[in-house]
Amino acid sequence: MEKLRAGIIGATGMVGQRFILLLTDHPWFEVVALGASASSAGKPYREAVAGRWAFEADIPAWAADLTVQDASDAEAFASQVDFVFCAVNMKKDETRALEERYARLETPVVSNNSACRGLDDVPMIIPELNAGHAAVIPTQRRRLGTSRGFIAVKPNCSIQSYVPALTPLMDFGVEKISVCTYQAISGAGKTFKTWPEMVDNVIPYIGGEDEKSENEPLKIWGKVEDGRIVNAAKPVISAQCLRVACSDGHMAAVSVGFSRKPSMDEMISRWRSFEAEAQRLGLPSAPKSFLQYFEDPARPQTRLDRDFERGFGVSIGRLREDALLDYKFVCLSHNTIRGAAGGAVLTAELLTKLGYITRK
Repeated sequence: MEKLRAGIIGATGMVGQRFILLLTDHPWFEVVALGASASSAGKPYREAVAGRWAFEADIPAWAADLTVQDASDAEAFASQVDFVFCAVNMKKDETRALEERYARLETPVVSNNSACRGLDDVPMIIPELNAGHAAVIPTQRRRLGTSRGFIAVKPNCSIQSYVPALTPLMDFGVEKISVCTYQAISGAGKTFKTWPEMVDNVIPYIGGEDEKSENEPLKIWGKVEDGRIVNAAKPVISAQCLRVACSDGHMAAVSVGFSRKPSMDEMISRWRSFEAEAQRLGLPSAPKSFLQYFEDPARPQTRLDRDFERGFGVSIGRLREDALLDYKFVCLSHNTIRGAAGGAVLTAELLTKLGYITRK
């Protein structure tokens, strides 16, 4: 197939940098334009990120000499691409305005940002779990007055480990969830070099994360009705989100209560046998095995297991009885791959396969 032309808006930030690494030699997409703020515009990419490149891998040669463009000049940027990935660091109202501007320029937007996640005609997708939510895109297009432009988003990185672990169990009647997430500093766009205060430290507050962790799963588990997503009424979720001294990888400690309590063997069997739409469709970035369960009580561990399936898989362990609810377990995902840029790339692959993203 002829590759689709992709642009990255917010290309100089950590998630934008991760997009560049993940999209190097991608079989379906070719990045032809990099956008950022006016202060970076006009510079070669290597100069725009000088002193800020966050990864051990070198800047890919194809990106190093690309001239960064002003992403606010949406007409010029959109004219060069078939769709865009968006990972900007702006106020929510400004982000929504920017993303809707691109969509109205008939340029699909696959966003890492939270500004449009609450809209009932914007699909918030984890491709293995709720690919069917893409069905609301025609409703959104009618609202925006577009024929091919739309916005799709990926959910917050904090839910990417425990929502995949709970979804195969939903038919047992998940009623209550208590979750505490232990989130790496890259979720704040930081490294230990740029945030030395996090060495040997835990911060028990991440602005807005508790609320996102409690509310966004209900949209993932919601239903499409009359062209819109209706959030699930249950389960009740109580979340606490902590920033911990890890470079990458979000860990979640979960307690769950059911209306029809399964056995532990049933739960583990569900996790190990889980097959999803992303795998059935053969999406290039889809992990061969989405979920893995460890019998070893000392796993998963962030350093050892965050890169499972190239960072696209989810690891689960320590399943045991819970004194307050029914069971408790831990799970782990890579926050800048599965939880951020990689999740957006996989979503773009899904939307391409379903015919929502095409060449202009």
